[in-house]
Amino acid sequence: MSTAEAPSHLHENPYEIARQQLRRVGETFGIDPNLIGVLELCKKSVEVSIPTRMDDGSVNVYTGYRVTHNIARGPSKGGIRYHPAVTLDEVKALSIWMTWKCALMGLPFGGAKGGVVVDPKLLSRRELERMTRRFTSEIINEIGPEKDIPAPDVGTDASVMAWIFDTFSMNKGHSVLGVVTGKPLAIGGSLGRLEATARGALYCIEEVLREESRSIEGLRVVVQGAGNVGGQLARMLAEEGASVLAISDSQGGIHNAAGLDVPSALAYKAETGSFDGFRGVEAITNEELILLECDVLAPCALEQVVTSENATQIQARIVCEGANGPVTPAADEILEERGIVVLPDVLANAGGVVVSYFEWVQGLQEYFWKEDEVNARLNDIVTRAF
Repeated sequence: MSTAEAPSHLHENPYEIARQQLRRVGETFGIDPNLIGVLELCKKSVEVSIPTRMDDGSVNVYTGYRVTHNIARGPSKGGIRYHPAVTLDEVKALSIWMTWKCALMGLPFGGAKGGVVVDPKLLSRRELERMTRRFTSEIINEIGPEKDIPAPDVGTDASVMAWIFDTFSMNKGHSVLGVVTGKPLAIGGSLGRLEATARGALYCIEEVLREESRSIEGLRVVVQGAGNVGGQLARMLAEEGASVLAISDSQGGIHNAAGLDVPSALAYKAETGSFDGFRGVEAITNEELILLECDVLAPCALEQVVTSENATQIQARIVCEGANGPVTPAADEILEERGIVVLPDVLANAGGVVVSYFEWVQGLQEYFWKEDEVNARLNDIVTRAF
């Protein structure tokens, strides 16, 4: 696939979307077009081949990317995703959005992003580890605690971060805690990091409701995505008294107009790998889920799920962008015209990078905070940015 094309699951090229958004901001605030032209471009894009020995003795070669957009505020920061539809343009766009996100949150970071064109579900754990370690060795001169700091994203988790940390540290001859964030607690991870992105989204929803003099109790919510963001957000909202009407993963979703038993649904998915067969619910597609009537729609999976094609049919009062770029610019305009509040991704899903910053700071200090302290500081930063 040419890097000028959009990934197969996307309607538009995400890099072009990011550039359009930047130009629109420039026009709105009268920013010098020459400066906008500079900010449209990424500082560095690295593409590597990742030969990986498979369990059957064969060798597969995967393609990986690491992009740094901007380092004006400090070392670059951004996740690494493993997904079969990753492209260089997608990674560039995500790195640009990370720059904006870090700036909005007041963090001393620039934006970066990484990705590998692979379906991690098709690899054994040993194959995944070998691929991750080889990818790390290929980008080892690009990353570091004062240079570029990766974190988990779609298709990656704390184990992947542990392999990156270990490979990098072996090369340096000593442990380098700050090279990645989102690590397991045993090797310098932070309490509260796993739930951080979802918790940040929760704080944003609470702020909107506070302006309306409403509470979460009885709120009707639809969540697309059941991973680290969507699943955690659904659980937190249910615990606060919201009625989660529907939730989905990449294979489809489940719906109950009276509200789902979220803990049971998530436990069932964890055990079986999907929601298929979960009792007492209606099976729905991701496309149908987006259009359900609700108070809050939280797209927490991939980009471009709300587009100009379906924005006129959205029946939510609030759209909380738990994923990166789930609402296209054209859809944004339609939702604004319809009076639907959109909590943008640079705010609503910034909780992850905020607590990644906390983890980085704790690693440099070698002094670790209690979870309630992490959450309180996260709340302070998110609500201040709101």
